[in-house]
Amino acid sequence: MKRFPTTLLFFLILLSTPHQIVTAENAIIPFVMQLTRSSDHYGHRRAFMQIDKVLDVIGEEKVKIDVVAYEDGIHALLANNKKTSQLLTKLANRGVTFKACQISMRGWDLNEEDFPLEVEFVPAGAPEMIRLQMQGYKYWRP
Repeated sequence: MKRFPTTLLFFLILLSTPHQIVTAENAIIPFVMQLTRSSDHYGHRRAFMQIDKVLDVIGEEKVKIDVVAYEDGIHALLANNKKTSQLLTKLANRGVTFKACQISMRGWDLNEEDFPLEVEFVPAGAPEMIRLQMQGYKYWRP
């Protein structure tokens, strides 16, 4: 009995599969950025500026970025944060998703009204980070 060469078998399976092949050129790669530290030395602003540069250089159509803020990083998402609020709005308009941890909000005595409309709320920041990585998001540390 003759055996099919492995390459030919793979090719036949590939032809019979109705799914589109995703290549590096047309794939949208998801990233999650964790903000937990304080804003010392304009750290939150610099992180937002890094995101802006990545979108400029790589392209909004090639990356999806979620920012999850908890602990002291929650302050980066506040509507009255003069260092980040305009950048947050700009990045949200470019497709970046911002998520605030409700546990951290309670810890800092913050309410949903303290955040701009672009911010989403998640029950807890750390589990959200893990959940997104389990869905295939790559971790990006600012």
